[in-house]
Amino acid sequence: MKIVVIGASGTLGRAVCAELKTRHEVIEVGASHGDHHVDATNLPSVERLFHEIGRVDAVVTTIGKLHFGPFRDMTADQFWIGLRDKLMGQVNVVLAAQHQLNDGGSFTLTSGILAEEPIRDGVNATTVNLALEGFVRGAAIELPRGIRINLVSPTVLEESMGAYGAYFRGFEPVTAQRAALAFCRSVEGAQTGRVYRVGG
Repeated sequence: MKIVVIGASGTLGRAVCAELKTRHEVIEVGASHGDHHVDATNLPSVERLFHEIGRVDAVVTTIGKLHFGPFRDMTADQFWIGLRDKLMGQVNVVLAAQHQLNDGGSFTLTSGILAEEPIRDGVNATTVNLALEGFVRGAAIELPRGIRINLVSPTVLEESMGAYGAYFRGFEPVTAQRAALAFCRSVEGAQTGRVYRVGG
């Protein structure tokens, strides 16, 4: 298969690429690194990307900034960080790439454990992750030509504990390599509208 991974230079993206490359052609895309560059928050940028790449069999997104901080102090601009980046960044990819995806192709997006396990200072993440789950379930019944769409929802990654460990006290982290296996289940499987939860 010809697979596009957007967010390929991140911790999770690198693990997903490494796993898929053993069996498939992988096109690595990032904001500033990779075979192609894209600003996923900008729909025309995503449309240009897929016009350049052409037809593909699968698209994986492992992108998304969020805002962590006390809700009582949060501004609308801070809340928009997750909505604009992690939510609409991935929605934009599906909106643009659906027209370049081959029949029977697939999308695999990324949310996270805070959809089910809210934490202090994490309301932006919980909101965005749950919205992504709703988007995937809704899109799954409308995408044409046998196109599938799923979501991987990992717990905090071992590799990210240095940066985010203070927010995830008591959570058991997983390696990026383990989380990457769930992306392979989605890409290489047959299901649609699924949320693959990893760890927690």
